[in-house]
Amino acid sequence: MQLSQAFVKTAAGWLLGLMLAVAACIVAINLVSNTVASPQQPVRDYLAAMKRGDGGAALGLLKASVPGGNAAMLDGTALQTAASKVSDVKIGSPVSRGGKRVMVPLDYTIDGNQQHTEFLLERTATEWLFFGHWEFVPSSLPTIDVTVVNASEANLNGVPVNLPEGRNSFAVFYPGQYEASLSEEYFTAIPVHTAVTSNDSGQTPLNLLTRTTDSLNDAVAAKVKQYLDSCAQEATRQQRLQPDCPFYHVTNSPIEPGTIRWKITQYPKVSIEPFAGGWAVAPLDGKARVTAKQIDLFTGQVSTLNEVQDFSFTTRLDIGENSIAVVPQVSY
Repeated sequence: MQLSQAFVKTAAGWLLGLMLAVAACIVAINLVSNTVASPQQPVRDYLAAMKRGDGGAALGLLKASVPGGNAAMLDGTALQTAASKVSDVKIGSPVSRGGKRVMVPLDYTIDGNQQHTEFLLERTATEWLFFGHWEFVPSSLPTIDVTVVNASEANLNGVPVNLPEGRNSFAVFYPGQYEASLSEEYFTAIPVHTAVTSNDSGQTPLNLLTRTTDSLNDAVAAKVKQYLDSCAQEATRQQRLQPDCPFYHVTNSPIEPGTIRWKITQYPKVSIEPFAGGWAVAPLDGKARVTAKQIDLFTGQVSTLNEVQDFSFTTRLDIGENSIAVVPQVSY
């Protein structure tokens, strides 16, 4: 009787242990199925690859083809910058899409704006009898177009990119934010950005409206001032009322030799605008004062000539890589 009771207790202990082991196995299977073997795990891995700037790993996970266009955004700093704008990420529960496919929703914010992305995954195998192997359903990466006025390069997510004839198309990963900017010594543009949340290529183009910087405006104004001052000095040296300059004075009275003086009293304000694929300086308007001693033809009396003349002229602006040329266009 005592032996029988001991056997029952031993058997009960073994049974309890077996039940606990089975329960632990079930818990472990559920835990693995809901984590590393879940449809959400490839999404986690993909987002992590983007955060690292590892475009090769991200592309391999997403199983996406790369459309024609520039690939500058698909790796390194540009990719990390795109992913860094994604925050408050919440990966939702998978939703069946029929067969072996599920949709994994992703909710997040970009610059404080709520965004939503859906990833389509497919169960391609079963491992260790219980665990599903999930992969992204193959797709194609989206693209964004970037244009710039009167320039052939810009920055996209902090990376210099070429824009032949002022435009280019870039393949990009999603979700992420892409910002185009232009900041050079002579030209600049207000940064523009767009959030890419799906593989739909119908993204809003990033159009950079280039404008000149104060450095260029000041450089052109200095050259215009130098030209006008030189012209006034030469007109004074040559004692001419009608010099080869934008300004002149007409009179019928004889001028006493050596008394003509020209001086610029108001220099033109420089305004540079895009025109016909280049840059044009708006007509330059200024004022010049001429003084001299003039002789009355009838009385011979000498009087002082003191006139301020309005003048206007145009220029041709040639901007090289390291040079600025301002060529006055004056009709004599």
